[in-house]
Amino acid sequence: MSLAKDEKAKIVKKFGKSAKDTGSTATQVALLTKRIEELQSHFKKHNKDNHSKTGLLRIVSDRKKLLTYLKRKDLSTYEKLVKDLKIRN
Repeated sequence: MSLAKDEKAKIVKKFGKSAKDTGSTATQVALLTKRIEELQSHFKKHNKDNHSKTGLLRIVSDRKKLLTYLKRKDLSTYEKLVKDLKIRN
C-alpha cells in the first residue's frame, strides 16, 4: 500500500521546502503519517493481516526516530509538525 502520486505531491508541497523536497525530515514524517493512517483503516477491515501489522510497526518506528531527531535539531519545526499532523499530545 503506497501513496498515490497526487496525494504524495500534495503532502510534499504542504510540508516540504519546495515541490520536490521529499528528503526533509518534516516531509518524511508527514508521508509516513499518511501511510500509517491508511494502514489503520485497512486493519479495521482486515484485522488478521499480521504481515501488514509488522510493516506498520516498522513505519511507526521510523516515524518515531525521525520525530526524535527533529525534536533534537529544530524544536519549533517539531512542535508545528506535531500540531499540523495531530500526533502526540
